[in-house]
Amino acid sequence: MHRRRFLTGSALILASVIGLGACSGSPDPGSTAGSVETRTITDIEGTDVEVPAEPQRVVALSEPTLDGLLALGITPVGAVAGRGQNDIAGYLREQAGDVPLLGNVAQPNFEAVGAAGPDLILVDGTSINNNPPVIEALRAIAPVVYTGYAGGDWRINFRNTANALNMVDRGEEIIADYDTHVAEVSAQLNAFRDSTFSIVRWQGNSASLILKELPAGIALNDLGLRRPPNQDRRGRGHSEPVSLENLRDIDADYIFFGTLGGSSVNNPGAGGKTNLDGARDALEQAETVPGFTDLEAYRNGTIIPVAGDLWTSTGGPLLMNHILDDVANLAQ
Repeated sequence: MHRRRFLTGSALILASVIGLGACSGSPDPGSTAGSVETRTITDIEGTDVEVPAEPQRVVALSEPTLDGLLALGITPVGAVAGRGQNDIAGYLREQAGDVPLLGNVAQPNFEAVGAAGPDLILVDGTSINNNPPVIEALRAIAPVVYTGYAGGDWRINFRNTANALNMVDRGEEIIADYDTHVAEVSAQLNAFRDSTFSIVRWQGNSASLILKELPAGIALNDLGLRRPPNQDRRGRGHSEPVSLENLRDIDADYIFFGTLGGSSVNNPGAGGKTNLDGARDALEQAETVPGFTDLEAYRNGTIIPVAGDLWTSTGGPLLMNHILDDVANLAQ
C-alpha cells in the first residue's frame, strides 16, 4: 500500500512538472527536439534507448553514475545525495562543485528532476533498485539508461555510463589507467601477501561486512590481497550485517574500518561523519562493545580507519582509485 501511494504521488508530481514546462514555453523534458541528433543504445537490462548523440544536460541518480560522469569530465545538471548522507558523496564533493541535489539515492525528487530539464537520466540498481514503475515515471521526463546492478562490476556500470555519453574510447582509457594504478600499488605490497584483510562498516553498535562483490572488495581482489575464509565470497550486493554474538567474523590480520555515521540509505538524516574522522569516532564507540577489544586486529593495532563513503559505499573509477591510494599507504 505504501509503495502504491508513493508511485501515485510520483505520477501526480511528474504530471505537474511536465504541465508547468508546457505552460512556461520551455521544451518538453521528455522529448528530444527534431533538430537534435540521436543514437540508439542498449542498456544493462537489454532495453534499447534513444539518447542524444551529444547529451548536454545529464542527471545522475546514483553514486556510480555521478562518479562515472565526473571521471569522464562531465558535470551533471543534478545528482542525488550519497548513501546514508544528506549531500553529495564526500569524496566527490569537491569535484562535483555546486551540482544541484535532486533527492537521495532511495528517493529522488521527481519534481526537481523534471525542473532540471535533463536530456538524459542515468540510474542503476544502487539507486532505484530496478523498480520498473519508477523508471517508467522517469522516462516521462527524459531518456533513461539503466547502467548497472547492485553488486555488479563497477567496470560494467562505468562502460554503460560512457556509452550513454558517447565516450566509449575515453571510458576505456580510464579503465586502463585504473589497471595501471593497480599494478603500481600491487608491486608495493609483497610484504602483505600472507596477511588477511577485512572491510567493516560500523554503524551505531553493530558491524557489517563488505564482501568481494562491492567496490572495496573488488579493489582488494584486484590487488591480490587475501580475505579471511569467511569473507572470501560474494554477497547480495550490499553490506552483510554481523551479530554481536558473531563479532569475531569481522576479524583479520588487518581491518579497514569505516562508517556512514549511523545513517542508512533510507535514513540519510541520522547524522554523523562518513570521513576519516567519522571512522575514528566509530572506532571509539566500537571499543565499548563487548568482544571488540578481543579481536586480534584490535590487540595488534592493525585496525585501519578509512573514509566510509569510499570503503563502505559504492561508486566508479574515482572511488576505486582513492581506495588504491589508501591501500598503498600500508607500504609507506
